[in-house]
Order: sequence, then C-alpha cells, then structure tokens
Amino acid sequence: MEKLKWNFIALAFISNLSAAQEFVQKEIKSTSTIEGVITSANEVVPFANIFLPKLKKGTSSDKNGVFKLENLPQGLVKISVSAIGYQSFVAEVNLSGDKKPYLLQINLKEDLGSLDQIVITGTLKPVSKLESPVPVEVYTQSFFKKNPTPSIFESLQNVNGVRPQLNCSVCNTGDIHINGLEGPYTMVLIDGLPIVSGLSTVYGLTGIPQALIERVEIVKGPASTLYGSEAVGGVINVITKKPTGANKLSFDNFTTSWGEVSTDIGTGYQLSDEISGILGVSYFNYQNPIDNNGDGFTDMTLQNRISIFNKINFDREDGKLFSMAGRYVYEDRWGGEMDWTSADLGGDEVYGESIYTSRWETFGRYDLPTDEDLSFQFSGNGHSQDSFYGTTSYDADQYIGFGQFTWSKKLGSSHDLLAGAAYRYTYYNDNTFATATADGLGDQPSVIHLPGVFVQDEIAITDRKK
Repeated sequence: MEKLKWNFIALAFISNLSAAQEFVQKEIKSTSTIEGVITSANEVVPFANIFLPKLKKGTSSDKNGVFKLENLPQGLVKISVSAIGYQSFVAEVNLSGDKKPYLLQINLKEDLGSLDQIVITGTLKPVSKLESPVPVEVYTQSFFKKNPTPSIFESLQNVNGVRPQLNCSVCNTGDIHINGLEGPYTMVLIDGLPIVSGLSTVYGLTGIPQALIERVEIVKGPASTLYGSEAVGGVINVITKKPTGANKLSFDNFTTSWGEVSTDIGTGYQLSDEISGILGVSYFNYQNPIDNNGDGFTDMTLQNRISIFNKINFDREDGKLFSMAGRYVYEDRWGGEMDWTSADLGGDEVYGESIYTSRWETFGRYDLPTDEDLSFQFSGNGHSQDSFYGTTSYDADQYIGFGQFTWSKKLGSSHDLLAGAAYRYTYYNDNTFATATADGLGDQPSVIHLPGVFVQDEIAITDRKK
C-alpha cells in the first residue's frame, strides 16, 4: 500500500512537470514581434519614439525609420509613436503569437502648430516660423525637462550641430561651437537682446533658472549681417517667460552621486498695474575632489557659483515695448593636484588652477513713441577675473557697451524693410604684455570703438512658376 502511494505521487509529479514544460513551451511560442517603419509624406522619420504603455516597453526607430519590438505577449497591445515636429500616433495591434513578425507601417502627420510658431531670431522681429527666411530651430521647456542638467549650457549637447566644449579639463573653462566654429563666433541672446561679449557662450547660458525659460531658438550658420562678427557661427536666443506667464514660485533641485548640487528658484511678481517682472536665483556647488583615473589630478573642477537674474516689463499706454533685464554671476572654481589648497595659490610646489569671476550684465529694449516702428536696444557688461594657473597670475577687466537703433517698414505688399545703426565700445585691460606699453613699464588698456549699419529687405514672391 505504501509503495503504491509513492508511485502515485511520482506519477503526479511527472505529470505536473510535463504540464509545466508544455505551458512554458506554449508561453514561448506565444511571444510575438512587431517590425515596422515610420514615414511621413513618403519620407522616413528617423529616431521616432515607439512605446507600449501597458507593457512599459519601447524603442526608437533608426536613421532609416525602421524599428523592432520583440518578446511581446499574445493579445491586444496599444502602441504609441511620437517624434518632434509630428503629431502623435496611437494604434492597437492584436498579436496572435505567430512566429512571423507583425509588420506595421506608420505614417505620421506633420504638426503644423509647431511649425507655425512665432520666432524672432532670424529677422530681429516676430515672424511665423514658416515665413522666416532664416531656418530657426525651436526647443521648448519640455525638451530640457527630458534632459535635466545644471544649466542650459550642458543641455545643448543634445542638439545636433551644437557642441558645448570644455577647453580646459583642469579649470573647466568651455564654450559653445556651432557647425565646428569656435565659441567667440557664437552669439548668445536673451529675449532677442545681445550679450555682446566673446565670453557670452561661457557665461551667457548659466544662471537662468530653467523654470523661467519659455523656449530656446537656434540659428545654425552665419547671422553676422544682423548681429555682427560674433554671429558668424550662429545664434542662440534664450526666450524667458512673460511675467504674467511665470509661476508665482518655482523650485528645481538637481543632484548627482558625485556630490553636485544645483538649485534654481524663480518667481513672477507684479509691482504695480504697469510694472511686472520675473526674478531667478541659481546656485551650483561641487566640493568633492575625485580622482578615479589615478593621475593625481581632480577629475572634475570644484565649483561654487551663484547667479541672480531679474527682468522688468513696463506696460505703456501706447502698447509699445519697454523691457529691462540684469544679471550678476559670481564663480569660484579650482582644479589641479588632489592635495592643492588655497594656501598653495601661486606656488610651485603643488599645481593648481584657481579662478575667481565677477560678472554683471544689463540689457533692454525701448520702442520709441512714434508712428514709425523705431526701437532702441542696448546691452552692457563688466567682467572681472582674478586667477592663477600654477605660478602664472592673470588679472583682467573687460567692459563692453552696445547700442542699436532699428527701423522697420513695410513698402507695399512685397517689401519688408529693416534698417539699423549700431555702436559698440570695448575696454580691456590685464596684467600681461598684451596691454602693456612698448617699454613694458606702463599700462595701456585696449579701447575699441566699432560703429556699423545694416539694411535688410524681405521680398515676397507671389507669382511662382511651377
């Protein structure tokens, strides 16, 4: 009897094992694959996002618009496809579990709403993106939220053709290259107002809380006709929110496992019925020396940076624009040998690079109260740097003033004229031979006066031969 009992248990175990193996094989057989291509108007759409919300599984199409999703369960599956500049696509697919892949052809429609955005960078005045004679790329706040970084400077590494580059791995000095040209040939604007300075790509994109940024417009290629020699490579225009559209209070915090801490605080305020503004404070700190590669030097520069940004808008009875903004940046950073301290500043026993920076900027626009479309733009900045590179001391001051009058006039139905006159003043002085007298005993600062004029005419051609 006991022997019969154990035989029955063994038989049941073998039966259950066979059933389990059959179930597993059935499950394996039931997995499916979806293959397809993403197109729009008979052209492939590269790098589109394909996502299955219920399964929390997704992929991206390659440069040819082709994608593949494997090991999907049998049954009804919802698939979502999205790409920048196109309307989102949602469909349901019934997977039968066949070995053959389920072939899917997805045709996306262009998002005309995003293509019809208003841009100002290419023409110095608001125009539809579709009607802009200069190609302008627009990146909204959602783009930067998907790629969180301590500043817009780092975020731009995700934009094709725009490359933030560190020129000094020890002191962390960098700039932005567009189409391969050096940083001084890239102009940075804030609300269409130029930060006229060769250092604008170094400091122009740090210190503005991302919660106060509405969008970023980028022109790749020469824009020197309107903006001068600094825009030979391209233009980056940071558009901040209007005070009425800014949150009463915004707070963003960004930390990393290395010990980087970035905090942004922004607010919109109303001083009176005619005066409103936005205020932002940005703070970045990193004080954790790390040497993972074992070369005896810091892998990342230690930094302590604070920036204050304030913009004020004045509502005028005639409806014309009057806006002013200012920013102050203070930065203390150093890098070098791991045992370097402030006591070794300027010494030759322990190598280190220490940089203290104090920088202020102010800029604004005032539309003249006339029947003609006349406006005056201005900007000014002062930059002071006290630094040591080993035993080499570098102490410099730079002041730049810029003013520009523009006149816009429509002539008939086919001509849109824009003319202007600009003036730039540059003062530079340091403790090197670059600004020394011929005998090397005195000081002779560099002073440059640079006037200029420009004329632009947009001609609308309505009679086109096909």
